[in-house]
Amino acid sequence: MAKAYDVMAATCPSRVVLHRIGARWTVFVITALSDGPMRFSALKAHIEGITPKVLTETLRALHYDGLVDRLDLGGQPPHVEYQLTDLGRSLLVPLAAVRAWAEDHVPDVEDAHRRFDDGDLTPTRADGAPR
Repeated sequence: MAKAYDVMAATCPSRVVLHRIGARWTVFVITALSDGPMRFSALKAHIEGITPKVLTETLRALHYDGLVDRLDLGGQPPHVEYQLTDLGRSLLVPLAAVRAWAEDHVPDVEDAHRRFDDGDLTPTRADGAPR
């Protein structure tokens, strides 16, 4: 039986899902909400560098996709919290793996940048040795 979805196919809806997961701020919002519900201001303070506009857009998109719930708790001023849905929580393990890879390989990427900037375009093997 053939796979129902193929991200490599131009018209496959899984591309939309992958695009959302790979969007610049999605990883940060999902990770920030991993410990539980947070208010908008707490999210903004926790995710350094995100603007209010981009945080709003990201939260709306994640809510639309069913990854985040928006909880309106009423009050004056309005008290709104955001939390991961079960679907959103299912992203925590793969995103943790990507985060760990990124943090573990910073020196390798920085070394590649230095070599490139120095004009050393010699291809290397995975172990760092020249090919």
